[in-house]
Amino acid sequence: MHAIKIFLEPSHIHAYPPLLSPRLTIELMILPPLASPLTLALFFFQEDATVPPVAASSNAIMEMVRNSGPIAFAVLIILLIASIFSWAIMLSKWRRFGRARRQSQSFLRAFRKSGRLSEIASVASNYQPSPLVSVFNEINDEYQRQSGGRGTPRNPIALERAAQTASSEALTAMETHMTWLATIANGATFVGLFGTVWGIIDAFHGLGTTGAATLRSVAPGISEALITTAAGLAVAIPALVGYNQLTAQLRDFASRMDDFGRELLNAIENAALLTPPPPPDNLAATQPRPRTF
Repeated sequence: MHAIKIFLEPSHIHAYPPLLSPRLTIELMILPPLASPLTLALFFFQEDATVPPVAASSNAIMEMVRNSGPIAFAVLIILLIASIFSWAIMLSKWRRFGRARRQSQSFLRAFRKSGRLSEIASVASNYQPSPLVSVFNEINDEYQRQSGGRGTPRNPIALERAAQTASSEALTAMETHMTWLATIANGATFVGLFGTVWGIIDAFHGLGTTGAATLRSVAPGISEALITTAAGLAVAIPALVGYNQLTAQLRDFASRMDDFGRELLNAIENAALLTPPPPPDNLAATQPRPRTF
């Protein structure tokens, strides 16, 4: 049994009576008087309900990747490299930050238990991954240059500047490659969108060349083009989440270094108040050497 659909205006219904035969059925579909061209286009593009749907295969995505054009394939390669690079940055930063946090806690406990800067300076190298060690070494070196490690520092402002410089240098070292992670998080979606736009342009160009104006002919090209957008999102979303998490940890390290610098300066000032001044005859021996550049 075959069914043929014929579009008729309401004024033409009586001119074409329904024809019935054992093997042919003509269905009269009445359109409104002002049927738009879009309605006709949707009718011609619609699939026949009698055609069974094609079962989706398990390797449909891999098949679409293999059938991608050169531009889409190049975009996928770029996104793959960006994904590997971003994950390498995130894993290395998480491992480094975790070790630095543990060492900072151990160094802070050792610093608060000790009563002398010389004792802390002798074991500070054991906690070297901690950024607090850099702050301690810079302040201690400046304090040794000013007063030889005893008494009140002659220039406390210089100690504060040394603490700020050490904190800034340590934070800059920890922020290495973070700009690349931010670039991948912001640009991966646009790279994938470029591949999608190019694939859609190619699909419609092929549609115009073949002249087959059906959804079945244009759907494979569009689905292959959308693969690059999905790949761009798969690269950008983890990079964005990782960048935000790592940035929050960097802010936490910066605040910890500032707090430790103030705590160390307070400890130096309190120890200087409890230390008796040296005798006058030894004053010349305790004078620090001027810094040379």
